[in-house]
This record gives sequence, structure tokens and C-alpha cells, in this order.
Amino acid sequence: MKLHQKKKLKVTLPPELPPEIPDEDIVVSDEDVNFVAENRAYAGFVSRLDTKSITKHVNRVANAKEDELEELFERRLRKKKLENKEEKGIEVNRVDALPVKTLDGKLYYKTVPKEERKLETSDKEDESDEDKGIFKLTKAERRAKLKKKKKDEKKQVKEPAKSEEDTKNPQSEVLAEVKEDLTAAEVAETKQHKIAELGTALLEDPESNIKSLKELLSFCNDGDKEIAKAALLSTLVVFRDIIPGYRIRLPTEKEQEMVISKAVKKMRFFESTLLFSYKAYLQRLFTLQPLPEFNRVAVRCLCTLLDAHPHFNFRQNIIPAVVKCLASADDVVRKFCSTTIQSIFKNEGKHGGEATVETVQRIADLVRIHDCQLNPDSIEVFLALSFDEDLARSKKADDDEKRKRKKFKKGKKSEEQTQPTASDKKKTKKELLSKTREEVNADFKAASLAQDETERRRMQSQTLSAVFNTYFRVLKHTIQPDTIRLKRAHPLLSSCLKGLGMFSHLIDIDFMADLMKHLKILASGTNMNNSDSSLTVSEQIECCIVAFKVMRKNLDALNVDLQEFFIQLYNLIIEYRPGRDQGEILAEALKIMLCDDRQHDMQRAAAFIKRLASSSLCFGSPESMAALVTAKNLLQKNFKCRYMLENDVGGGSVSGSVAIYQPYSSDPHLSGALASVLWELNLLSKHYHPIISTMASSISKISTSSNQIYMPTVSPQQAYKELLLESEQYSIKSDIKLNNKRKRGNNNLLGDDETSLEVDEEALREKLSDHFTVVHDIVENEKLRRELGLTALSLQLHEEYKKHKNSKRERSKQKKRKQ
Repeated sequence: MKLHQKKKLKVTLPPELPPEIPDEDIVVSDEDVNFVAENRAYAGFVSRLDTKSITKHVNRVANAKEDELEELFERRLRKKKLENKEEKGIEVNRVDALPVKTLDGKLYYKTVPKEERKLETSDKEDESDEDKGIFKLTKAERRAKLKKKKKDEKKQVKEPAKSEEDTKNPQSEVLAEVKEDLTAAEVAETKQHKIAELGTALLEDPESNIKSLKELLSFCNDGDKEIAKAALLSTLVVFRDIIPGYRIRLPTEKEQEMVISKAVKKMRFFESTLLFSYKAYLQRLFTLQPLPEFNRVAVRCLCTLLDAHPHFNFRQNIIPAVVKCLASADDVVRKFCSTTIQSIFKNEGKHGGEATVETVQRIADLVRIHDCQLNPDSIEVFLALSFDEDLARSKKADDDEKRKRKKFKKGKKSEEQTQPTASDKKKTKKELLSKTREEVNADFKAASLAQDETERRRMQSQTLSAVFNTYFRVLKHTIQPDTIRLKRAHPLLSSCLKGLGMFSHLIDIDFMADLMKHLKILASGTNMNNSDSSLTVSEQIECCIVAFKVMRKNLDALNVDLQEFFIQLYNLIIEYRPGRDQGEILAEALKIMLCDDRQHDMQRAAAFIKRLASSSLCFGSPESMAALVTAKNLLQKNFKCRYMLENDVGGGSVSGSVAIYQPYSSDPHLSGALASVLWELNLLSKHYHPIISTMASSISKISTSSNQIYMPTVSPQQAYKELLLESEQYSIKSDIKLNNKRKRGNNNLLGDDETSLEVDEEALREKLSDHFTVVHDIVENEKLRRELGLTALSLQLHEEYKKHKNSKRERSKQKKRKQ
């Protein structure tokens, strides 16, 4: 009975009613109004309704008073507020968990234990049984709650919020950065794999996979620098392999309207896509070239494309970009460009010589723009050029044949005037034969791969003119006086002189006189205004070498006295310093100027023998060997100079007009070297290097008889190179042994146990510092003197200008007075 009463007394609240809508928002239609007006009996039951019984029935409240009902509603609202707040524990969803039924008939769900919350009311424990029954969720509410929970879990996976533990832990930020790096590395790896796949597909079948070339080019614009570089290099490999061996010409509008086969359509699509992609790739390289991060990669790509396919489209855009990089300060970039240009010059079969002409002209413009202040590599590439000498000879032969034909035609016309004219039929046959021959020759030239001789001659003449214009510009820049240009280095002069020596046989004879004149000025070490230039000893010696090469290659056309060049070499041998100047150039000058000539003036030969013997005492081992080889060669050719090997003073009647040797004379003819003795050979025979000592002793044993057979020796260049290689491996072995025995008179100076003197390092440092300051002051004084001379000269010119101006004014005043 009690259980039955409890069940009846149990209060269950109904679900929430739908929201009340105000009367203003309710819209009543005309049909409803007409229906209610016609059927008023149907609407009368509304006034007879019992509202109290309806509310009890709807609210499903049994034995509940109004006060208790209000408390239940308040308790329900309070429970909702508590549910909206954050709970510390986690409750298992009742949909997923199975309930447990007790003996009393109540259902309990398995939940995780929660922390108890304090409610404001004190009757919570007494009414807990009632609340459990009151707040049961319906099926729709459970489903909605489950969906909401799943959505929240997805949001937490996508955008995880930072918890309190993460903020407290200092390693959380580092872990987040590591995760980001890992994701970036994965993305980069996927991109690299994609680039590799596209590249392999294009290399396997370029015609069918040509569409993927655009996708590969898109990676060149990637934000990651490493990915962009990898894409550029992989695209370079693809273009290097798939570019055809001919220039692509896009079809015209008429050709596109024509009906063509599928194979031709495929080929046209391939060519057009390749050309547009190649253009986009080059534009990307040109934009990346100024950037320091991509400079080397872009230059490498351009140089590789130009070297592999110099015949292909857009060559006129690649060549200026590559030539411009010859002025770069980066050695790697400059090396790329120089090797590429040299390969273009050597492999003219790929482009027929057109790329050579364009490149040489661009280099000439570069030298002109930079005012000859470039790295020597920029014009050293000219040494890789090769010119066909038969073209010039064939041109002369063609000119001679044309002249002969003209003379023959004139004579034939005079004979034809006297003879009777031939028939018209024979004339027409001859004309037809000549026309057919011309057509056949034209077809043969078009079909043959060989280039026309006139075209080759034209390109060669253009190349030669650009090369020699560059060389003459460098010489002119070097010779200009210091009043116009301040003293500065001439980096291109050495390469210019090498080129002139190589191509001197191709220079026009009209320019030879001016060239030799400029070479004399440069060899003397002066400018146009006879002031000292900043040329080194090696550069001055090179000028003498070039003058001799030009003279020997154009021996029939030139009649030049080379005595001044011998004088310059004679004076430059004293100024030569082994560590400062180049020994190879000195050895080359000795070979060309002294050893190659069969005959020499006796006074000049003796002067050079004496100068070389005395200079070899202070030269290095390779330079001394080259000098001794040259002296031996001169002694073998000029038997009268062998009297210098005798021990008596002077050469007797052979001494010539100058009876006394004058070592400080600048002219070898006035030195009187025949009156001297080669006593230097005695010292050189005791040289520490065994090869030099044996060479000096062999020279001193040459007999003075005139009937001695001339035995050719090694050239000075070979001797210099061989001894240079040996001196790198050669180590000086001193056989000097210290005598530990003390002399009787030195007992007071040396102690009993001391065998060597001690060096005071501080005193040595002070002496070296004093010497350095003195030398530094001397150099500074020389600079100040030069500046003082320039300022004095400018002041003097200014005063002369003032005097000249004043004199003009006085003259004008006098003329006005007379008038």
C-alpha cells in the first residue's frame, strides 16, 4: 500500500511547451474568418472549457499544490544553469551505458564519480530521489547531446586549445615548432617527389607528356628557395634533352587553317608548348639572376642551355645575359661564363658561326661600357677563336679572277664586233644553259649542309673587326696621358698583348705602323706626354715580345728597326725581380729576341751576355738557368764574344770603339762589354744548386776557336720550366759542420759549455720596426711628392691661363682705344 502511495505521490514535470507567440505576430487568413463567422456553433465549446483540469492534465502533476509546483520549476532551471557550467568530472553517456535495476524498481546508470557541488538550498539530500526521476532526458535530447559532443571533439582535433598544463610547461612551444617543421619537411618532400615524377615522365616520352611541363614550371615560382632551385635544375635537364636540333618556327594563320594529319597536329602542339614553356623559363631565370640567392643557379642554367643548344630560339636574349656576367665579382659565375663562351668559339659547327659573331660584338660593347676596367677573363676568351686563313687567300684569288674576266670580256667584245653575229638559236641555248646551271647551283647550296664561302668570309671579317677594335681600345686606354686619366691599373693589357701576338698575322697592313709605334711607347714605360706609366716590368717585356711576333709574321710587308726594343729589354733585365715579376715572360723574351735570331751585332751580343751573367747572381734558380742558357747560345753563335772568357783584362783589338766596360750604360752598343771579363761564371760554378753550377762551369770551358761546331742547347723556356719543377722538390742540404773546438784567444768571450751565440729577440724586433718605419716613410714621401708635383703643375697651368686671359683683355682694350 505504501509503495502504491509513493508512486502516486511521485511528481513528474512535463516537457517544456513550445514558445508562446504574441497575438500581433499571428496572421489569420480570410478563409478562417469566414469559416468562424458561418459556424459559430463550432467555436462555442471554447468558452465552456475547464482550464484548471486542462493544466493539471497537460502538466501531468498529481497531488501538487501551486507552491510546490513553482519550487519544482525553479529547481529545474537551477539544474540547467549548473549543467551549462564547466564540470570537473566526466560522465558516461546514458545512451551507451546499460542501466542497473534495483529491487525497489529504480534504474541506475554507470557514471564516473563527480565532485559534489554545494547547492544553495539545504534540502538537496532529502529530495535527491525525486530529482532523479524529474530530470530524465528524452530520446531526442540524448541524440542532440550526442551530436553536439561529436562536433566538439572534431573541433578540438582541428584546432586544439591550449590547456593549463601546456602553458605551465616550457617545452610545449618547442614541441609545437618541431611539429610545424615536420609538416613543412613533409610538404617539401612531397614537392620534390612530384618534381622528380614530372621530370622522368617528360624524359621518357616528351611528346605525349608535354602538358606536364607547365606544371613543372609552376614549382619554379615556389616560396621555398630550395624547392625553387631544385625545380630550376630539373627543368634545365629536361630542356637540355628534349630541345630539337633545329629552330622552331610557329605556323602562320594560313598554315593553321589548312587540313593536316594527326601526326602533324601532335608535332605542332609539341613545338608550340615547348617554345612557350622555354620562353617562360628564360624569363624566370632573367628575373632571378640579380638576386644573390639564385645568381649562381640562374647563371649555370643559362650557360648550360647556351652551350648545349646555341642554335635554338631566344639565343639573342641569352648571349647578352651570359656576357654581362663576365663583369661579375663572383669567381664562380665568371668561370661559368668564360668556359661557356670558349666552348661556343670552339664548336662553331653547332651554330654555324653566328653565335660567335654575336658574342664577340657583345664583349666589345662590354669593354667599352666599363672603360677597360674588367677582369682579364673577359677578353682572354678571344684566345679560343680560330680563323681560316684560306678564306682571305681565296678572296684575293677571286678578285684576281674577276679582273681577268673583265679584261677577257673586253677583248672578246672587240673581236665580236669585227666577226659576224651568231644566230638567235645559239644565243637562246646558251642563255638556257646558264640559267639551269645557276638554278642547280642554288639548289645544291640550299641542300648542302656546308655554309656558303661568302657568308663565312663575312662573319669572319665581322669577328676580326670586333676583336681588334677591343684590343686597340685597350692599348689606347693604356697610352692615354696622366693629365686626362689618373694612374690606375690596366687589367686587360696582358690579355690584349697575348691576343695581338696570336692574331698579328691577320691585322691589316695599314694599321701595322701605328701598332708598332704604340708598342714602343708602352715598352719604354712612358705615356703620350713622356711621363711615367703604371705598367709593370712583365707588361713592358710583353710589349717587346709582341713587337717581334708582329714583325716576324709580317716580314715581307714591314721594314721596322727593332733596335729600340733591344734597348728596352737590356734595361728591363736589371729591373726584374723574381718574386714580383713573371719568370715565364722573361724566358719567352730571351728565346724570341736573342735565341731565335741567327745573327746578332757583336757589341749587342756581348752586352747581353755580360748583363745576363751578372743578373743571374741575384736571380732565382729558374731565372738564372734561363739566363745562362741564353748566354751560352749567344757565345756559341758569336765566336768573337768568347774572348770574354779569358783571364786577361780587356779584349784587346776586339774591344771595339769603347775600351772600358760601362755597366750603367742604357744602350748595349755603348756599354763596351767586349772589354770585360765573365768573372761571374767563377762564382756561379760554386752555386748551391748543382745544375746551375755545372752549367756555369760548362760555359767557362767553351774554347775560343772560330771553327767550333755549333751545338743547339735547350731553349730558355724549357730550362726555366724544368728547373721550376725541380726547385719545388729540391731542398738545400748544407754540408757545413760546426767546429766545437774553441780557439785559445776566445776563452774570455765564450763560456765553457756554450757553442752558439744567443740572439736578442727584442733588439731584433726594434731594428725591424725601425726599418719598416723608414721604408714606409720613404713610400709616403714619394706619394706626397707626386701629389705635390701634380698640384704644382695644375697651379702653373692656372697661372698661364690667367696670363693668357689678361693679355687677351689688354689687346682688346688697345683695339677699342685705337678705334
